[in-house]
Formats: sequence, C-alpha cells, structure tokens
Amino acid sequence: MSYVTTKDGTQIFYKDWGPKDAQPIVFHHGWPLSADDWDTQMLFFLANGYRVVAHDRRGHGRSAQVSDGHDMAHYAADAAAVVDHLDLRDAVHIGHSTGGGQVAAYVARHGLPAGRVAKAVLVSAVPPIMLKTERYQGGLPIEVFDGLRAGLAANRAQFFRGVAAGPFYGFNRPGAKVDEGVIDNWWRQGMMGSAKAHYEGIKAFSETDQTDDLKAITVPTLVLHGDDDQIVPYKNAGVLQAEILPNATLKIYEGFPHGMLTTHADILNADLLAFVKA
Repeated sequence: MSYVTTKDGTQIFYKDWGPKDAQPIVFHHGWPLSADDWDTQMLFFLANGYRVVAHDRRGHGRSAQVSDGHDMAHYAADAAAVVDHLDLRDAVHIGHSTGGGQVAAYVARHGLPAGRVAKAVLVSAVPPIMLKTERYQGGLPIEVFDGLRAGLAANRAQFFRGVAAGPFYGFNRPGAKVDEGVIDNWWRQGMMGSAKAHYEGIKAFSETDQTDDLKAITVPTLVLHGDDDQIVPYKNAGVLQAEILPNATLKIYEGFPHGMLTTHADILNADLLAFVKA
C-alpha cells in the first residue's frame, strides 16, 4: 500500500491508478468514509484515460489514527502532501460533502498558489458553512451537530448504520429502493476510521466558515447538489457556493439525495466527464 508522511509525521494512505502522463483527477471523500467511496468514479475515469488519485483523510480509512489535526486546515495540508509527493499538475479536484470543503481549502490555500489546479468540483459539499451564524442565518442550529456527536459517542456502530440506511442515500423516503450492499459498504468504511477523528470532524465540517476559500478559487468550478439532500441542504450550500465562487456553474438535481454519486452514478459520472473535457 502507498503512503506519504506529512510535515507533522502523519501517514496518509493514497491510491494512484492509471497512466502517469495522463491528466490527474483527484477525489476527496466525505465524512466518515474513505477513498473507497470513490471506487465507481475512479474506475469510470480510469476507463476514460485519466490518472485517478484518492487518499484517506487523517484518522479515516487506512491513514494513521492520529490524535490531533482533525480540522479543515490540516485536511487541506494533507491533500497538498499527497499532490506534492506525486507532483500532480493540471489536476481536477473533485470533493463530496466534507471532501468538498477539503477541496475548497486545498485549492484556495495550496493548489492555486502552486499552479497545480485546472478545475474544481464540489458535490453535495459543506461550504460555505453548515452552522447557523450571524452571517448565514439559513444554517443549521448547533443542536443538530451536538446530536451527531452524542449519537457517535454513545454507539458509533449503530449510529453509522442509521445514517447510511436513512438520510444519506434517501433510503428513508417512501418507495425508496434500499440497497443493503451500499449500506454495508458505508458502514465498513466508517468503522475503519478513528472515533476521535470522526467526533472532532463534525466540528470541522459544520463550523468552518469557508467563504474566503470560495472567493479565492478562480478556476472553473462545477457545483452539483441534489434538492432532496437531507444531510447538507442545497439552499444553504450549493446555491450559496455558486453565488460566492468567481467562476462557477451550478446544477441542481431534482429528487437526488446526499449520496447521489452512488445512487445515480451513471448521471453524475457523465456530467463530471463533460465538465472535465470542456
């Protein structure tokens, strides 16, 4: 397995598939998952001739279960360590959910200053901020995130099962076609990681105001969101991202859930490829 060691000594696991001279597509996963959540997209882009790269966030998947650094600044720096180690240039960075926040932080703080980024994609992503604040009155109250922390601390295994079997993929909607394999895979990925990383990651994805990151991203950026996203409401995320980003294209999918990259992979993959090629 492949690892890179960051400046603070954290070992980060990554996958690097495809021709080394092809344009790289870099995938950033959501909470509390791993690079495996991108398997469908990685195989799709690999088949279309691209180099595909994904890493496990610190404390997630196969990366080191370190005690500290579970915040957006470290997430972005860790992504930069992988990119720099592989010397990726002209890359397209695609992030889902918390991974979208990671993309925004990486591109704004590391990728663009180093001239390594061609485009960015935010899918069901958390910026500018999920928490209700004076600046963003449409956000969610802190009690929502306190509830997530309480559920995780009390029984992480059951809590994760409930998220995957319920709102993440919209399996709690009337008439939804429930996929047990998808639920099991979400649970598997989550339980591979560190409870401490997941607990502290809730603060990272909910309370980090990334307005300035979004304003700094000048490359073409595709914003994708489902209007039935029960995890990250699209009006407080995707719509605002498109308003703040200097060079954004917004697409809202009617009836699609937070985990639409899995439930509607054929549609999302085609739209991602079209944007990359454009």
